[in-house]
Amino acid sequence: MKPRAALIAACTGLMVALPACTSSSGSVPSAAGLAGRDGAVITVGSFDFPESVVLAQIYGQALAAASFPVRILPDLGPRELVDPALMSGLVQLVPEYAGSALEFFSLGKLSATSDAGAANRALAGSVAGRGLVPASPAPAQDANAIVVTAATAARYGLRSIADLARLAPGLMFGGPPECPGRAYCLPGLKRVYGLRFKTFTPLDAGGPLTLQALEEGDVGVALLFTTDPDIPARHLVVLADDRGLQPAENITPVVRRDVITRYGPNLLAALNKVSALLDTGELRALDARVELAGQDPRLVAGRWLRAHGLIRPGGGLH
Repeated sequence: MKPRAALIAACTGLMVALPACTSSSGSVPSAAGLAGRDGAVITVGSFDFPESVVLAQIYGQALAAASFPVRILPDLGPRELVDPALMSGLVQLVPEYAGSALEFFSLGKLSATSDAGAANRALAGSVAGRGLVPASPAPAQDANAIVVTAATAARYGLRSIADLARLAPGLMFGGPPECPGRAYCLPGLKRVYGLRFKTFTPLDAGGPLTLQALEEGDVGVALLFTTDPDIPARHLVVLADDRGLQPAENITPVVRRDVITRYGPNLLAALNKVSALLDTGELRALDARVELAGQDPRLVAGRWLRAHGLIRPGGGLH
């Protein structure tokens, strides 16, 4: 968790970056009459990994189809950059992950359990004072996964994270650069499992660098995400979280309260209708289309919305 001063600096950095974002980054023009009014456009931001980009496109396109003025800004950065931008009003909506969001917004004072409903209630209480409101969580969730290759698992008889205890001092761990500061990454592995790895190698957020380093043996253990389609495709082994480190990570759109006040309950209703149809299997399939088949996240999101009857031929939301 970064200190408040660092969060302010990150937010300032995003303020500089936002004007450079144009329609090529995924803007969905809608309700032109409203879009010209100061603060009327709903900017939907995403984190810097493919699944988050797809989610921003799904929720953003659904709102645009319901005649809300929307701009989608993908790949803005990690949570330490994007969520402060949400709090300051530089973006108005972010599809979040409940447990990690709760940890971040509460400054580490609150941690989610595996109960999705409890996590959502705790998140709502934590962000209320920051001018934010979580919409209903989707059944879909995506948590951190501690992963090894099949060869490593077979060689050392690894089935659970606890099995790493005897090996960790000789292993290199790879994951997102922010992992050493994340409660459910290295600090959690040390606190809950007593793991102290030989070294940490900063890579990317479950992306090609992490996969390459793991498969080539540059790291022995890596952090990926449970919905990552590369895990089954490459026959990687997810070690069981037998001590319950990872919390409920249901997909939960977090929205600024002033946006809800401006547009009324129909805004949350549109978001909740999307979330109700998004389960973990569907999310994994969407990830596969983007990460394995190389399809455009914007098009993948649009096809999913149409397939579920959320966008009518005329563009409206059912």
